[in-house]
Amino acid sequence: MNTNDNIIHASKAAEPVGLYPHARRVGNLLFLSGVGPREKGNPKIPGATYNEEGKIIDYDMATQVHSVFRNVREVLEASGAKWEDLVDVTVFLTNMERDFKVYNQIWAEYFKDVQACRTTLEINCLPTPIAIELKCIAVLPNE
Repeated sequence: MNTNDNIIHASKAAEPVGLYPHARRVGNLLFLSGVGPREKGNPKIPGATYNEEGKIIDYDMATQVHSVFRNVREVLEASGAKWEDLVDVTVFLTNMERDFKVYNQIWAEYFKDVQACRTTLEINCLPTPIAIELKCIAVLPNE
């Protein structure tokens, strides 16, 4: 088996910030690399407010959540999967107290009919100045 055949690069999703694929298929399981809210071809963080020096001084969590979910959907579709194929999602937030309520409300909209398992963690920071990142596993339909 050529493992490179199972590596997915999603042309419509934001580019990875390191040397890794968007996803990798192993059997009928699909493992997504960490997915953030950036938009394809744009280094700015959606919903972020920048100061004169280019540092983020504030952000809109709802905008970042919708954007990260769009990116997950793009990777799933590029992999031959659907939103409904998600079975496990690990969510990393950089400010649980500030952002969990907004994130959780939007989660309920997207996952109303999808009962994926979920773990939400607060972490100190992410590799880029984003407020949310998702790590997802999906089960692909049998071929």
